Amino acid sequence: MTQTTAAVIIGGIIPAIFFGLSGVFAKPSTGAGIGTGPYLLCTGFAIAAVGVLMSIVIPDRAISLRSGFFAVLVGLTWAVAAGLVAFALTKYGVSISRLVPLYNMNTLVAILIGLIVFAEWRDVNAVKLVFGSVLIVAGGVIVATS
Repeated sequence: MTQTTAAVIIGGIIPAIFFGLSGVFAKPSTGAGIGTGPYLLCTGFAIAAVGVLMSIVIPDRAISLRSGFFAVLVGLTWAVAAGLVAFALTKYGVSISRLVPLYNMNTLVAILIGLIVFAEWRDVNAVKLVFGSVLIVAGGVIVATS
């Protein structure tokens, strides 16, 4: 297996499955009456436990003030998003199958920021990127309005 294939499987396909499962698990959790704050606390405890486990299993424990700061920003932005999803599920009873396609348009936010901030525009095929982005938006709109 090439390094690129391993990276796509480990960093793309497996996380896609787990992110999908997390969306599925959000529905019964919020449906069972958990509040948004406790939902995030339980989720945070699970994330902390996985962090401890990975710190033990994966020997690289490097951290700096800068890297830690950005990791905290990852957690903050993810927690706000997860909290809003939980709130929408609880307060408005919306179906998870409608929310997931919409919040997974986050891909477009990451692409746009990557293109501008990290100058990734130099390494992409613009035609394929625009076509794929249009499909993401169209798919999200179609599923969300079904």
